[in-house]
Amino acid sequence: MRTAVLGGVFDPPHLGHVALAEGALNRLGADRLLILVVADPGHKATDLDPQRRLELARLAFGHLPRTDIRLDDHAYTVDLLRDEQFEDGVLVIGADEWAAFETWKEPDEILRRIRIAVARRPGQEEPEGDVEVFPIEQHAISSRDIREYLDRGEPIDDLVPAAVAREIERRGLYSGTGG
Repeated sequence: MRTAVLGGVFDPPHLGHVALAEGALNRLGADRLLILVVADPGHKATDLDPQRRLELARLAFGHLPRTDIRLDDHAYTVDLLRDEQFEDGVLVIGADEWAAFETWKEPDEILRRIRIAVARRPGQEEPEGDVEVFPIEQHAISSRDIREYLDRGEPIDDLVPAAVAREIERRGLYSGTGG
């Protein structure tokens, strides 16, 4: 059974994240997709607490078949991989993350413990290295951009799944009132 593992801060989850997840299910032959919402990432601060980010992730990815979504208490990927083994596991990352992979905590140890699958958007160069490569739909957006749009009161409807946009609006998240 092949397990694709997609971890992230998801602050908030956006259509690029969904494209990555769909690509993992449709292009990698994964029997299961595990979405891990990093509770306390070691490399960046978060705007929302882990439970709210988990709720948003469930709204963003909950419609996908064969997908489990849970919190990950490991600050770094290598620590997760030391504690958990994934049957025929593949770690799913975007090409931008692969370009910065050498800056991750113990990248050689990660490569020793799990196969890497890199999603490539149209127009990007082919990632180099011993990785699986799969195409995904183009979504040139970041969670940081979305938070900035929300802070300015700009719409995000075409950047995040509809359920995520509704929940952000309903709770006033990222606008200084509810996040």
